[in-house]
Amino acid sequence: MSDDIVVGDGFAVGSLDALGEGPGMRKIRTSLGVKEMGVNAIVLPPGIEQGTHWHDRQEELYFVHEGEIEMEFADGVIQTLPAGGLARVDAATPRTIRNRGSVDATYVIVGAEGGYVGRDGQQPPNTPRVRQIDG
Repeated sequence: MSDDIVVGDGFAVGSLDALGEGPGMRKIRTSLGVKEMGVNAIVLPPGIEQGTHWHDRQEELYFVHEGEIEMEFADGVIQTLPAGGLARVDAATPRTIRNRGSVDATYVIVGAEGGYVGRDGQQPPNTPRVRQIDG
């Protein structure tokens, strides 16, 4: 994939590499024009801890893209999330995130409020939902 953000009629496509380099936050929402949820990625170097935080309204979903993070919650529970790991955290639940590994950890956070809208996907009539395209 190119390191450019491509914006078309009703869509935007990009990569984390196009949003910055080195440690820190990647503003996915603003870069891709996301309107219905907050979404960012963070690259957290080894040995770094983010300060404890919580939210007033938005539930968050964390997805670890690469590396590994440790999440500590207000009740003292600590969970380690490897690449591919997921965590859902209520808005008011304090959480602290740290990288105890030896490589950068990259994780994506999606936050929203207002509830699930249900399955509202559409497709053209008489077309299969899934089909084999190669070999």
